Amino acid sequence: MANYWLVKSEPTCYSIDELAQDGSTHWDGVRNYQARNFMRDGMKLGDKVLYYHSNCDPPGIVGVAEISREAYPDHTAWDPTNDHFDPKSTPDKPIWMMMEIKFVSKFLREVSLPELKATEGLDGLVVIQKGSRLSVQPVSEAHFELICGMGGL
Repeated sequence: MANYWLVKSEPTCYSIDELAQDGSTHWDGVRNYQARNFMRDGMKLGDKVLYYHSNCDPPGIVGVAEISREAYPDHTAWDPTNDHFDPKSTPDKPIWMMMEIKFVSKFLREVSLPELKATEGLDGLVVIQKGSRLSVQPVSEAHFELICGMGGL
């Protein structure tokens, strides 16, 4: 049984268009324990992912990706020249995980955060909850299907 997720990325850092061009990418740099646990313990090969552009105006969901490789140690944590370096994480005792996603489709239109907040049927969607900042979060199948329909899929 597939699970459903939402991942956030700033479009100036890595946009849905870049994912579409590249076809797939590793998802590194997650430095929150709850998000890491979702990646490590929950995300499985073939799970569907809503791709959310954050820190832009307006933020919103812009497409769909799929888990193409399950979690493995995030080597960027071991590189002191990387923005995501963590001296407490080592190859022998990795703290942080990364996974890989592949492009599935771009929405015909962005589903903005204000639109998500105003839509009936999205109660409990983590991204619309006040103070929600997780870059990786679970989504119900019903929410996933509703949002994909809103985006034109």
